[in-house]
Amino acid sequence: MSQKVIYSIIESPLHPDLTRLYHELNFENVQFNSMRKALSHLKKQPPDFVVADFLYGYGNNYAGVNVSNLDVFLHSLQKYSPQAKVIVMVEKEEVKHLSKLADLFTLHAALQYPVLPEAMAEMLK
Repeated sequence: MSQKVIYSIIESPLHPDLTRLYHELNFENVQFNSMRKALSHLKKQPPDFVVADFLYGYGNNYAGVNVSNLDVFLHSLQKYSPQAKVIVMVEKEEVKHLSKLADLFTLHAALQYPVLPEAMAEMLK
């Protein structure tokens, strides 16, 4: 059985280091510190799972068209890896905005910070 690929898109200081967990579960962990880098890697190596921070677009950062930092990436993910499961991590204060993203894209799970390795392991089974 080939190793599954997990994208860790780290855009928040709250994003836990789950490298050891991913290794124990036999995932190839591909880490990105920007959405742009993750987007450029999609064609080369489509993921089985995506773990990313949800950052709601309060201001002009997303030009009012996008709900969050994930919209553009998730549109591309539908094209290049439609079977990929998306797990988002979210701050307590932003949970109320998560439904707007879920209305547009299928989310496998949403975990509120602090995210414990045990909780993430359950989502990856």
